[in-house]
Amino acid sequence: MNGDLVPTEPVLDGELVGEPKTLVRRLGSGWRRAGVVPPKLKSSQLIQWWLKNALRWLVRLPSRFVSGVGRGVVVAARAWRRWVRVRDYREAAEQSEKLADKFVEIRALTLFRWKVTGAVVGAVAAVLLVLHVLYGGIVLWSAAGLVSVVLAMVGRRKDGSPGRKAVLGGPRTLAWTMDSQLLVDAFRDAKLIGKDETLRLVERAARVGEGWAVTVDLPATRKAADVIKHRDALASALAVDEVQLIVERVRGRGGHAGRVALWVADEDPYAGSPLRTPLLDVERWDAWRPVPFGRDARNRRVDLPLVWTSLLVGAIPRQGKTFATRLAATGLVLDPYARLYVFDGKGGKDWEAAEQIAYRYVCGDELEHAYAVRDHLVELVAEVQARYARMATLDDEICPESKITPAISRDADLGMPITGVVIDEVQVFLENATHEQVGGKKTTLGAYIADLLTYLVRKGPAAGVVVILATQRPDSNTIPSRLRAVLGSRFALRVMDWRDSNIVLGEQMNTRGYDASTLLPSHKGVGILRPDGETDAGADMIAMTVRTYYMPNAEWRVICARGRALREAAGTLAGHAVGDGAARSIDSTSVVKAIVSGTADGWVVDLPEPLAAVVDYLGEELDEREFVPTSELVEALEVEAVTFAREMSELGCKPLRQYVPDGETSRRVRGYLTADIRAAVERVASDEIGSQGGDQA
Repeated sequence: MNGDLVPTEPVLDGELVGEPKTLVRRLGSGWRRAGVVPPKLKSSQLIQWWLKNALRWLVRLPSRFVSGVGRGVVVAARAWRRWVRVRDYREAAEQSEKLADKFVEIRALTLFRWKVTGAVVGAVAAVLLVLHVLYGGIVLWSAAGLVSVVLAMVGRRKDGSPGRKAVLGGPRTLAWTMDSQLLVDAFRDAKLIGKDETLRLVERAARVGEGWAVTVDLPATRKAADVIKHRDALASALAVDEVQLIVERVRGRGGHAGRVALWVADEDPYAGSPLRTPLLDVERWDAWRPVPFGRDARNRRVDLPLVWTSLLVGAIPRQGKTFATRLAATGLVLDPYARLYVFDGKGGKDWEAAEQIAYRYVCGDELEHAYAVRDHLVELVAEVQARYARMATLDDEICPESKITPAISRDADLGMPITGVVIDEVQVFLENATHEQVGGKKTTLGAYIADLLTYLVRKGPAAGVVVILATQRPDSNTIPSRLRAVLGSRFALRVMDWRDSNIVLGEQMNTRGYDASTLLPSHKGVGILRPDGETDAGADMIAMTVRTYYMPNAEWRVICARGRALREAAGTLAGHAVGDGAARSIDSTSVVKAIVSGTADGWVVDLPEPLAAVVDYLGEELDEREFVPTSELVEALEVEAVTFAREMSELGCKPLRQYVPDGETSRRVRGYLTADIRAAVERVASDEIGSQGGDQA
């Protein structure tokens, strides 16, 4: 401080450096700087928590493994004991009250399984002994280790098992495929069987396609129809969407009223890309063969029969109605011997490609188009009458049953080809209120067209006429019951409510588990098919949900062009397709007499349901019989007894009890007098005639 020199230590020049980085620190630094690692996983606290849990799991692993092996031994021993004692066969015999009859079989099977057990144990011991001699003690240690691992896996504790309690119940899953008891619990939860009732397993759960299938027998007095009706409740109990659950009654040989076949898809079977129609790869088709229409939930192909029947397609707009109708008509397009009447009430280009092959073609919704449809239908009715007259002159070898045959339909000299009448947006023509004179009585143009179609649907199939109708307004005012009741096949895509669904599919079909209003909006082209004839899904199938094939307009044009080429080669192209689209001039007297027969003095009478169904079922027996049991009508019409009785009472038909013959004795049953049914028909007819007369005035 005072300027004196002070001695110091040497001064060194350098820089400050950290301690050398270890491998762990390098890895940790790289982990934190990595961009692909989520920020949450870079937390040191989280990494420490993982390490602690992993260490704790490793510490507890030996004790858990030993306890798991012990539980596995118990589980395996119990399973072997049930197997060797034939417990499943014994319980089935007890439920069917045939244990005494099956005792000898059970005893023999038990002895056989004991022998199998001894043989397996001896064979395994011999193999281990030989391997031990050849390779030493490593074989026994390896075998013991493998067995212990398998037993530990079998005996591991699961959620819900004894020893582990969950604070909250976990999500329900489709575990019933692994445990039949859960299937029984699902039926009980859905109120389909009682708490003290159980199911009898007919076929064990097995993988079928993209789902699980199982067949069970319900308890006595329980019906498969009730399970189908409450399918949504069962789907909820099984924790799946109702579109994934298919419930079918097993009918015919090997089935009965209480046997149910279940199939549960792994996921929505109607999702995914559209399915291409296989008819695009076919050069020609035979109209007598059912047409490939679509696939059901189990991916089985559904073929739609056309000959001998008719088809009604109903849906709200933009659900695939026209696509489904064109699919049904494709089989007729690709048959060069088939004849097509195509009437498009929409007036767009959906059916424009069919103009090049159609025998008669109308496109539009104006009055002139409705008159053209009427004239063509009158012409076709006269053609049907002429066909019956020609068939009456044929011998029994050519025409054995007064019905058209494949040989007759292809004989050009007979002139009776399979004829398809396709009407899209049929409501346009049926709702036409233009006044008409039919048989000296006043009616409307729409009602007259409805009568012509009714005649063709009733009389046409045996003469080779197929009627295909499509509408976006499936209500009782658009399609009269007299026409709707005789349409054979029905296909309902998504509609607004259950009433519209019943109008397309049939009365009370919603109470039987078939309601097209429950279809999802995203399921384009998916509908409920009620076929009139045998399908690949079974001849006894009442209805099924089908996803139709997809055939856009470009592919439809290819199909129609192929159909024209086939007709040109066969020399069968005629009518509108060659420039002759005018209806032939005919005497309509016989036509008028045919279509007004069966109505009240020529008036168009639309009977309400279920009266219309009763009249249609009884037919001529309505005048021949005096009494009809209620049980007969309920079974024949497949309706609910309580609802049927209430609706019939509202129509003035009161049930009563009468004695009917029963073998050598008689019994008293509940039913209806046919006189009361005829009186109800006359009341409805008189009321409607009065209202029509007032409207015409």
